[in-house]
Amino acid sequence: MHFDLTDLRLFVHAADEGSLTRAAARQHLSLAAASARIKALEAQTGLPLLYREARGVRLAPPGEAFLHHARGVLRQVEQLRADLQEYGGGLRGHVRVFANTTAVTDFLPEILPAFLAAHPRVNVDLQEKPNADIARGVLDGRADVGIVAGAVDTLGLEAIHFSTDRLVLAASASHPFAALPRIAFADTLQEDHVGLQAGSTLQTFLSQVTERLGKPLKLRIQLSSFDAMCRMIGAGVGVGIVPESAARRHQDTSRLALVELADAWSVRERHVLVRDRGRLPGYAEALIEALLAHYRDGAAAH
Repeated sequence: MHFDLTDLRLFVHAADEGSLTRAAARQHLSLAAASARIKALEAQTGLPLLYREARGVRLAPPGEAFLHHARGVLRQVEQLRADLQEYGGGLRGHVRVFANTTAVTDFLPEILPAFLAAHPRVNVDLQEKPNADIARGVLDGRADVGIVAGAVDTLGLEAIHFSTDRLVLAASASHPFAALPRIAFADTLQEDHVGLQAGSTLQTFLSQVTERLGKPLKLRIQLSSFDAMCRMIGAGVGVGIVPESAARRHQDTSRLALVELADAWSVRERHVLVRDRGRLPGYAEALIEALLAHYRDGAAAH
């Protein structure tokens, strides 16, 4: 099958608008030309893609699948165009990274400055995503590299382990929990909590845990970074669940007590996800190696 990009855009417009007339107008085609192009698409596939009705059009079941793939192709074309424009301006590489909250806010800010300084002609597009969306993004080509933590369906992708993350309960040094060596997350739910903003990977995960427990999380305030969380927790606003690495970095300045969580989910293995490491561009492989080296060097230092 050979598909024209104009036809794919027209089909997507028709699905979005529910009208071939409006789709034709958006694509600057006559209605007759648009209708002929859609019929040609259906002839190529040998399947009905749209149901024609008095008030417009709607997707037939094969059209639902066609729409999904058409959107993917057009998205990749737009990414190609954007990448080539950057190459024309002297850029030699572009790495798209989907990562969880801890990666975006905690350790990548330590790693990326040196990487970008060593690769001045490479850009990094870093986006925070939930773990499940990270794997899907790498699988469908929206991201070159994914960074996840915990139990994640990797969808058959290549997973490269680089460190172990532990979540801990952070409390102010004067809080009654500060004297405890260990606590179950469920036993903290009677307290006010300091959390990350809605939609962050960690907050979404904790919401799922509380839903399974059948108890609400009493969020007093939600913030955009672990740094802000630690300061609020240290000031006695509430307790909070944070990665141990972030908590230790702020432990002294925020006067935090760190309490081990008894829950098995508090220990989370971190992985880099790629479709095929052997086929990555050299600069994308260099970014992965910078991440691995950061944790190798850290382990050697300890």
